[in-house]
Amino acid sequence: MIFVKKIVKYIIVTTVALATNCVATSFVEASAQSAPNMIFIIGDDISWDDIGTYGNNKIKTPNLDKLARNGLKFNNMYLTASSCSPSRTSILTGRYPHNTGAAELHSPLPAHLKFFPEQLRQKGYFSALVGKWHEGPATKRAYDTLLVDKKANGEGGELQWVNLLKARPKGKPFFFWLAAYDAHRPWSTKTEGPQHNPATDIIVPPTLVDTKETRQDLTFYYNEISRLDHYVGELEKELERQGIAENTLIIFTADNGRPFPGSKTRLYDAGVKTPFLVKWPAGIKAGQATESLVSSIDIAPTLLELAGVEPAETVQGKSFAKLFKTPDQEFRKYVFAEHNWHDYAAYERSVRTKDFLYVINKRTAFDNGGPIDANQSASAKALKATKANGKLTLLQSDALLTPRPAEEFFDNFKDPLQSRNEIANKTYAAPIAELQKVLKQWQDETGDTEPANLTPDWYDRETGEPTANKDKRGEMPGSAKKADHINAKGPF
Repeated sequence: MIFVKKIVKYIIVTTVALATNCVATSFVEASAQSAPNMIFIIGDDISWDDIGTYGNNKIKTPNLDKLARNGLKFNNMYLTASSCSPSRTSILTGRYPHNTGAAELHSPLPAHLKFFPEQLRQKGYFSALVGKWHEGPATKRAYDTLLVDKKANGEGGELQWVNLLKARPKGKPFFFWLAAYDAHRPWSTKTEGPQHNPATDIIVPPTLVDTKETRQDLTFYYNEISRLDHYVGELEKELERQGIAENTLIIFTADNGRPFPGSKTRLYDAGVKTPFLVKWPAGIKAGQATESLVSSIDIAPTLLELAGVEPAETVQGKSFAKLFKTPDQEFRKYVFAEHNWHDYAAYERSVRTKDFLYVINKRTAFDNGGPIDANQSASAKALKATKANGKLTLLQSDALLTPRPAEEFFDNFKDPLQSRNEIANKTYAAPIAELQKVLKQWQDETGDTEPANLTPDWYDRETGEPTANKDKRGEMPGSAKKADHINAKGPF
């Protein structure tokens, strides 16, 4: 109890001190009575189908399922990268990773770009980030308050959420970026919320082998998602207690797929398709779903539109606010994603429509078993042991495959698991040619370039031991064309 009081006191002192300086100059531009409050919750390493409302009938996510019932569920939301910081910097700027100057893991955003919370703050919003923060020091200016001390935030990162809501400056709208550490490895030994039984409560993805070790690995992962779900419920209770739930927009999403082989860093749906739930009683009718194709670069312009702010010219995405009223509308025809260095050298690009997925790979000699936290996991070791016995399915063996195909093409409806590469199937000649052309157009217009010297592997792909190249960086994708200064949106 004393610990909680200290946290509340710390938040009050921090928020008041920082907020006072900006009230006089910016509050006149926004009204708490009209502008919606916004809470953006981003989970860490959580696949879209590991939430109950998206079809997993074993995982215990009652609050997220309730959020979906009371709002709008997006069934086709796609990230621009299945990699932590590139995905987040892309959301923060409304730009593709190679256009941010921070396309690789743990690369800081350059100061010349605009960040959408920064624009909200300039409009008069109180802006705060709680939890994981690795988008670079320039992003400090986007927030009145940064609460990024991991110990104070708790093991899952959610401990201060309710306290921040209580301590926020009243009388002005607020934007919270709530970045949980859940469900990133290493796993917690104890979590709040429902627990799961490895024998009965686990659905083993078809990319993994069903062993005792894999089930235990997934159990820890499930428990961390349920902890995150628990705090979403506590946050909603406090919104109701304060009487501000009606005009508070809540978004729940994640930055990339689960930290297991076959998901994280992949450009298949297992890596870049993400849960995306939006609740806003004042603006969204409950119980709706949309099949519209949407990219995560579209989040920034959408929230800015709702706040009455013109997006910066650097934003490449487009607002999907119209889907809140008419969710059955078509939005995008194409979504694009990229895989750059994340512990290991990589250069992959993809374009997806509702019907098809096309992927190119310029480094086919490398496997894609995921970053080190995935390829050194208990689940990965179970995969490798089973491979030695020659008993993996095609989908299970894909993460360990070398060499990889230079081109891949999947029929998303006939093959929703994206397990059969149809690139040589003449039946698909027309859509393959279309997506080849569209992907090249996107690369050309947005200034994407393949680096002459990629950032090398920092770890051995088999053992996980550091290599002699540890901490060495190569050329950033897009830097040869100064892509961080190119604002072209590309095909839509």
